[in-house]
Amino acid sequence: MTLPDFDQIIERRDTHSAKWDKMELVSGVSPDDGLPMWVADMDFRPPQSVIDSVRAQADHGIFGYFGDDSDYLGAITWWMQARHGWTVDPEHIFSTHGLVNGTAMCVEAFSDPGDAVVMFTPIYHAFFRVIHAAGREIVECPMTLDQGRYTLDFAAYDAQMSGREKLLVLCSPHNPGGRVWSREELGDILDFARRHDLIVVSDEIHHDLVLPGHTHTPMALIPGAEERVVMMTASTKTFNLAGMHTGNVIIADPELRRRFEAKMMALGISPNGFGKHMVTAAYSREGADWVDALMSYIDGNRRIFDDGIAAIPGVSSMPLEGTYLAWVDFANTGMSPAEVARRISQDARIAVNAGDSFGAGGTSFQRFNLATPRARIVEAVERMQSAFADLQ
Repeated sequence: MTLPDFDQIIERRDTHSAKWDKMELVSGVSPDDGLPMWVADMDFRPPQSVIDSVRAQADHGIFGYFGDDSDYLGAITWWMQARHGWTVDPEHIFSTHGLVNGTAMCVEAFSDPGDAVVMFTPIYHAFFRVIHAAGREIVECPMTLDQGRYTLDFAAYDAQMSGREKLLVLCSPHNPGGRVWSREELGDILDFARRHDLIVVSDEIHHDLVLPGHTHTPMALIPGAEERVVMMTASTKTFNLAGMHTGNVIIADPELRRRFEAKMMALGISPNGFGKHMVTAAYSREGADWVDALMSYIDGNRRIFDDGIAAIPGVSSMPLEGTYLAWVDFANTGMSPAEVARRISQDARIAVNAGDSFGAGGTSFQRFNLATPRARIVEAVERMQSAFADLQ
């Protein structure tokens, strides 16, 4: 395989890119000279195999209903076994319209209006939107900062439970903090869920995006997971395919599978055919080589970004173990979150995600997307240092 050129600058303005074309509307940062480091997609093309699969469909020119999905399911099961040591029964796989949709479907299938959903916060902001829209209460269990790294305080969480909680939505690897949970931590999470009779919805969309020196463990591999864990995976974050809106909900327990299938049938949910072709092409040996090259490149971006941020007094990046999202703490600058946000958007001209959108514990943070050509990372560091020059 020819190594991908992640340094290539690809023009994305005026392409209906949310990341680029909505930057000014949302953050007040002009796309003319701004750097979009907010929306979690990459400024890289996917493996050539994916592009070729889309081109082949376009050249064929007939876009009917997608039929035999054995190749698609086979690609998923091969990938999970080869990359994660996880044997998946293809009959356990449901395809949803992405994983935000998958989360919403789980909320509908496994709880009722007025029930509560538990989340370890801060956590991916879209979960709040769909859970609240479904008429469920959110119980935020704030994580503990221990030497700049998130840990879980189950004694405190046990005390928060009221008995109305039905689900635990987990981010693994964690977004926005970048934690790759250990097997022991995952076991503790499952024990907590068992104590309070919670179904665990494990969002593992970032499971392939793990930095050197770290290993992701699927929650499905933890003993006892089968009876209460719903796995959510996708190729979308891995290969920069978010626009295809194709994700997988994988359920081993027959009763949970029956309840989820009934909800899908009632709502008429089905994925698009282009997405299934793209997933099949991505989950391949070429795709595996591409991901390995990607994570080496992201690790290089991380080092440049972290070193540059560390040079600003009072500012620090949480050690990144997985994802391509830097979670930067400004608490020790003495500045208000509003002043920090103003300097980033107006002085540095960078669009980021404000930490308070991720729930309790996120107020002093800002989230930066590092999945962009290295020249932009260098530029972002220079702009940040200039915007906070009075601290140096």
